[in-house]
Amino acid sequence: MKIVLATHNRGKMEEISDILADLPVEILTLDSFPEIGEIPETGDTLKKNAFIKAETVHNLTGLPSLADDTGLEVDALFGAPGVYSARYAGETATYQDNCRKMLNEMKNFSRNERVAHFKTVIAYVTSSEKIWTEGVVKGTILDHQDGDKGFGYDPIFYYPPLEKTFAAMEKDEKNSISHRGKALRNFCDILEKQLINKNG
Repeated sequence: MKIVLATHNRGKMEEISDILADLPVEILTLDSFPEIGEIPETGDTLKKNAFIKAETVHNLTGLPSLADDTGLEVDALFGAPGVYSARYAGETATYQDNCRKMLNEMKNFSRNERVAHFKTVIAYVTSSEKIWTEGVVKGTILDHQDGDKGFGYDPIFYYPPLEKTFAAMEKDEKNSISHRGKALRNFCDILEKQLINKNG
């Protein structure tokens, strides 16, 4: 069984591939389909954007497709940047641009006002079904960057139980507690049950 990851984001590809590694499936990326360019994320929720990407790739490849959409939601900013997390500092923003803008936006907030949540929605589309799962992790936004691993907002997202940012964690450590890891493990549970029932 083949599954196409509906993303061009290298960091996401690696994280998703690592977590799905134990499933009896062959993981393909969009590198195998160079004709598929960037897919506009026009939805107003993470779930809608995830399904837009998964459905687009499934329709173009005919293969089961999996996509995620992830947002950083900061309580003091009324849930922003949310669905706009990847382009928080502009359409062509880099990870650093987005982190710098967030640090600037939060500079006058106290430690207790820096509560944030990372949320991931996974969408899976085949010719006969549509499945979605979700994962959420709570943390705080630092007033500086710390760590050189990961991607996105990882250098400023601090996870209190481990007393470090996502960017200071090793890959396996982050995957074990992250929003994307939780959503993908929920998806794995569903897919494993399906494969057992299908083969049983």
